[in-house]
Amino acid sequence: MSKPIVAIVGRPNVGKSTLFNALAGEQIAIVKDTPGITRDRIYADVTWLDRSFTLIDTGGIEPESTDVILSQMREQAQIAIDTADVIIFLVDVKQGLVDSDSKVADMLRRSRKPVILVVNKVDNFTKYNADIYEFYNLGIGDPVPVSAASKLGIGDMLDEVIRYFPDSNEEEEEDDRPKIAIVGKPNVGKSSLINKLLGEKRLIVSDIAGTTRDAVDAVVKRNGKEYVFIDTAGLRRKNKIKEEIEKYSIIRTVTAVERADVVVIMIDATEGVTEQDAKIAGIAHERGKGIIVAVNKWDAVVKNDKTIYEYSNKIKNTLSFMPYAEILFISAQTGQRLNKLFDLIDVVIENHALRIATGVLNEIVAEAVTLQQPPSDRGKRLKLYYITQVSVKPPTFVIFVNDKELMHFSYTRYIENKIREAFGFKGTPLRFIIRERKGDGNDRK
Repeated sequence: MSKPIVAIVGRPNVGKSTLFNALAGEQIAIVKDTPGITRDRIYADVTWLDRSFTLIDTGGIEPESTDVILSQMREQAQIAIDTADVIIFLVDVKQGLVDSDSKVADMLRRSRKPVILVVNKVDNFTKYNADIYEFYNLGIGDPVPVSAASKLGIGDMLDEVIRYFPDSNEEEEEDDRPKIAIVGKPNVGKSSLINKLLGEKRLIVSDIAGTTRDAVDAVVKRNGKEYVFIDTAGLRRKNKIKEEIEKYSIIRTVTAVERADVVVIMIDATEGVTEQDAKIAGIAHERGKGIIVAVNKWDAVVKNDKTIYEYSNKIKNTLSFMPYAEILFISAQTGQRLNKLFDLIDVVIENHALRIATGVLNEIVAEAVTLQQPPSDRGKRLKLYYITQVSVKPPTFVIFVNDKELMHFSYTRYIENKIREAFGFKGTPLRFIIRERKGDGNDRK
């Protein structure tokens, strides 16, 4: 089930970045007492009472500002509002209710989204109690007092936020069709690919970077099976941005990836794989999605017998953190290898949901341990007692050991490779959780 999106919005300097950092648990947003310091929207995964969601930090909204950066922030915040499932509307008790707050409230009412009115900088509930009541005039519900800096009242606020989330078991039951997000930089051919798959010009295809602003769903039927393709706004390097609004399309990508089972990362064959491609791939990898790298415009590349091999190596080097990704060379324009893309999607979906019997897993690990002895430190050797698969999408395994500190990353990777040798798991990441268990008293050898 995809995570709900929660956006923090409000005018500049009410403490949005401070609240974001308090919830994210780390200093992600820049906090400085200058309006307009949060230029880029930043996102983080947050969990409260077993409910997980993606939190978006936005620049401050100045509803009628002529300042270029502030008006761009207004666009950014509008994208966040359109994308979010729940909105935290932050105001400042020390500045009191100002005209800009009322204008932001009007903007939020038009969104028809659930809005939690949060009054920040309430360091002393008794002292500021009367001032909190002033914000009832916004007509947007009961104000929730918090102090983001002191982390006061955060729990009450989060209780209100998760009240608007759908029930855990509700949503995904309705639609079990495979969902595939097409992501990549602008002009890489994402819309052209979906139009070719649909057999109709349904999405706008243009050479102007940033033509596709919204995520759009398209249903494609093949061999009696339906696939839902999610097209997204393209991502590009910041120094190349002409229209500032494109800077904020990363949240569209995060949202689309969150909803997808498989992510197709499109790379322009004429440009080669770039750092920006790696950044996009990282979003999908972090979220444990099945991944296919589709190298588009392959028909436009001058080739010899080594070209595919050289290209594949470059991709594997740049995307070295996800060696499991499947690579396919296509042309969205001519339709080259698009049938193969569907076959690959089916394989990756199957692997992403593959479950291995515990007995078989333990046989593989026992054999792996025999072939390569586990590491030791100061006379104590790592012991692997037991492995079991606890979930799918992505396949996740728990390994019980005598000492977590001895389970080095390299040995975990070795065990992963042995499992992949046995079962393939093409196109899907594997997750490993290492847990300690009291042994038989003979751990020192």
